[in-house]
Amino acid sequence: MIEFYDYHLSSDCYKVRLFLNMIKLEYTRREVEFYPRREHRSEWFLRINPRGELPVLVDNGTIVQDAQEILLYLARTYDASGTWYPREDALLVGQVSMWLSFADALSQTSGAARLHDGFLYDHIDVDTCRSGAHELLRVLDEHLWFAEQQDCSWICERADPTVADIACFPDVMLAEEGGISLLNYRAIRRWTDRIKQLPGFILMPGIFDGVPA
Repeated sequence: MIEFYDYHLSSDCYKVRLFLNMIKLEYTRREVEFYPRREHRSEWFLRINPRGELPVLVDNGTIVQDAQEILLYLARTYDASGTWYPREDALLVGQVSMWLSFADALSQTSGAARLHDGFLYDHIDVDTCRSGAHELLRVLDEHLWFAEQQDCSWICERADPTVADIACFPDVMLAEEGGISLLNYRAIRRWTDRIKQLPGFILMPGIFDGVPA
């Protein structure tokens, strides 16, 4: 049985929920109230994850922490087609790994700005986070624009999306909640609309339906 320790407003938790739904994997959801109760710092949760961080996935006793690692674990374990994590192609594996690191950087900039504005994390240097987020968004927007010129719709060089797309999507889509406008990133906005049209796509607060293709 898979148990997923989740908070409904967390971008990291959402990317795992989204992927679980896309691969049609059943699980039991355990809500952990991140804000305002800070339940992720409670004694019972620290026994599951001593770092006190969400999300956490428990699969028949195997504990997997960190959103990007959970995505990889699920893709390796439950996607027999190899579509989401093309492990047989060394070049694509490298690309996926690079963009998973990029997703971490988005979390530390765009995601941190959202924590500052929406969850009252006033110790965060929000101006630096916003500036860093725009630098990353410019990189992603340019990358996606050039990919489109090669008839590629996704972050990695293949016909189908990978876990890299799922990893990057939430902190991009929720950037406005941290005071980071997406108005000038047209290729990014086209990419997010494509993700919204994927089978199994689900919403979370702050992320809304796209316009049907």
